[in-house]
Amino acid sequence: MNPQLPSHEPPSHEPEPWYRSGLAFQCTGCSNCCSGPETGFVWVDEQEIQAIANVMGYQNDLDGFERKFVRNVGARKSLVEYSDGDCIFLDPDSRKCSVYDARPKQCRTWPFWKANLHSPQTWAQTAKNCPGCNRGKIYSLEQITRIVNQDANADANAS
Repeated sequence: MNPQLPSHEPPSHEPEPWYRSGLAFQCTGCSNCCSGPETGFVWVDEQEIQAIANVMGYQNDLDGFERKFVRNVGARKSLVEYSDGDCIFLDPDSRKCSVYDARPKQCRTWPFWKANLHSPQTWAQTAKNCPGCNRGKIYSLEQITRIVNQDANADANAS
């Protein structure tokens, strides 16, 4: 048997993404991803709600936690925001996340969201608002794919 013979596996027809060489990202703690001026949605599932409730001391009053910190959007749930678009858990003085260790998958997977990775242009637009993009640790294509899939699974579980 000749080890030089080509494999009999079918070739992949899916083109590699534009970021196949990886992307750099290092969180600077600027909190731009947690703040307005526009409102949005931080989708949460039941496990994430419970984890945040535990951190906030509501482990025995999940209903009370949800009334105060969660809103229903159709069949989904999102964290409440301040009127200026800031996340309810963004401390207004320190500008740090008050539930960082229990933050939802949507927050943990930033900036590696499908919308931000759509094209070099969407990544560049993201980088204009996120000083951590294009600096620091290089994430490989495999790492980015795992992160994107984690966010996609969170999105599917929340719907």
